[in-house]
Amino acid sequence: MHLHILGICGTFMGSLAILAKELGHQVSGSDANVYPPMSTQLEAQGIELMEGFSPSHLDPEPDLVIVGNAMSRGNEAVEHVLARGIPYTSGPQWLRDHVLQGRWVIALAGTHGKTTTSSMVTWILEDVGLNPGYLIGGVPKNFEVSARIGGDPFFVVEADEYDSAFFDKRSKFVHYLPRTLVLNNMEFDHADIFDDLAAIQRQFHHVVRTVPSNGLIIHPNDDNAIDQTLKMGCWTPTQRFGAQGDEGWSARLIKDDGSQFEVLWQGDVCGVVEWSQTGMHSVNNGLAAIAAAHHAGVTIKDCIDALCRFEGVKRRMECLGSKGGVTVFDDFAHHPTAIATTLQGLRKKVGDKRIIAIIEPRSNTMRMGVHQDRLAGSTAEASEVIWYQPEGVDWKLDAVVDSATVPTVLMQQIDEIIQRIVDGKKPGDQVVIMSNGGFGGIHQKLLNALD
Repeated sequence: MHLHILGICGTFMGSLAILAKELGHQVSGSDANVYPPMSTQLEAQGIELMEGFSPSHLDPEPDLVIVGNAMSRGNEAVEHVLARGIPYTSGPQWLRDHVLQGRWVIALAGTHGKTTTSSMVTWILEDVGLNPGYLIGGVPKNFEVSARIGGDPFFVVEADEYDSAFFDKRSKFVHYLPRTLVLNNMEFDHADIFDDLAAIQRQFHHVVRTVPSNGLIIHPNDDNAIDQTLKMGCWTPTQRFGAQGDEGWSARLIKDDGSQFEVLWQGDVCGVVEWSQTGMHSVNNGLAAIAAAHHAGVTIKDCIDALCRFEGVKRRMECLGSKGGVTVFDDFAHHPTAIATTLQGLRKKVGDKRIIAIIEPRSNTMRMGVHQDRLAGSTAEASEVIWYQPEGVDWKLDAVVDSATVPTVLMQQIDEIIQRIVDGKKPGDQVVIMSNGGFGGIHQKLLNALD
């Protein structure tokens, strides 16, 4: 069958394309921006990529068009599909119908940490020889690609609350049929599609309704929004996790930066995780991953041993290298909570060394200015902050700079940001570049300039 994917270079749709190709389909796709790393990953799989959304990309007509959620009415290709009556579906629906049926689905949901926690669970199952299938919105360093079919019975999926398609405004995760569901955390986000936190809670409760009574829902011990959601109705056993507390899964730090900690189940010590991850958010992600993998039958000891060999995820506090005594990290943080927890973890790791945060407010929610009142406070652990004001942001960041408690500047040119870092560099500097996009290639440009 010939499948054509509209919006193929998104992290979810690109991973879907890999799965379809592995199942033996002929796969092609279109996107407005075809660029690495997703483009190179897809081309390596033999998937034909086309720039733009010309109706000519659909000639000859494919058997099915899979429509990404970034596509909307008025798009040339979408209008052509509708006018010609070409069969179409959403990505989550195709995944449910052709991959997830009959599998033990482990779904990882939440505002933060989905990609990393999904990667942890997948690695634990892989490490004990279970050959899980997976679809992750990033590339785990323990694997070469972001998705694969794997072998029965397990399939791990990053369960995104974003909508499914222009014709299906339900969250993606409503389609996934999880037997093991992790609700990692819940905050207001995606302001372009959700009016408030209550709207997000309704979608999360939709997926709670789909978990069978012989499944398991894993959630934090201190998240009021999730507790309220479960009180709407829950028909499935639950387990709690959190760095503190004696109930369920908890942790006792051996190193303050979270790089070494004891794992406890119901207050009893089960073993020690020693890994390259830092921050309390990473510890909590690890506890959630252990709980999910243990529900799938992996012993607690094997879960802990596997996490000690977990290498992380590209673009999640990924160390890109050290040049001229300056270490450069790439991080995906695009929400005040993620920015704060990332910087807190690094601060505990590096002590008094200078931390310079370079932040691009690129997500739809950030561009709308929804969290602007929290941004200055989120950078408190940095030594210096550079905010980048890109085109298309609906508000000015001047107020964020004015209210900052650490030295903060606003800049509009990437080359000027790089020159500022180079001119002011000191041995031991830690530079963290935070964006959920390519940020104009600043990462490699900075490393080249430092060299």
